[in-house]
Amino acid sequence: MGELTDKVKGNVNEAVGKAKQALARKETDPKRTAEDDKLAAEGSAQELKGKGQQFKGKVKGLLGDDI
Repeated sequence: MGELTDKVKGNVNEAVGKAKQALARKETDPKRTAEDDKLAAEGSAQELKGKGQQFKGKVKGLLGDDI
């Protein structure tokens, strides 16, 4: 059961992270603010966290939920 949970959480975190990055103004936009920088950084970190959770779920699937 832990395998599926990790994969779902990973997918959600990755999607939310990508959405945060998309909401932040682009680096080339002259109206970009520090809040945009922060939102983009949060999104990038959350996307990376999601990828890690998905990997953890794959490992659990290969080794079993005993880890």
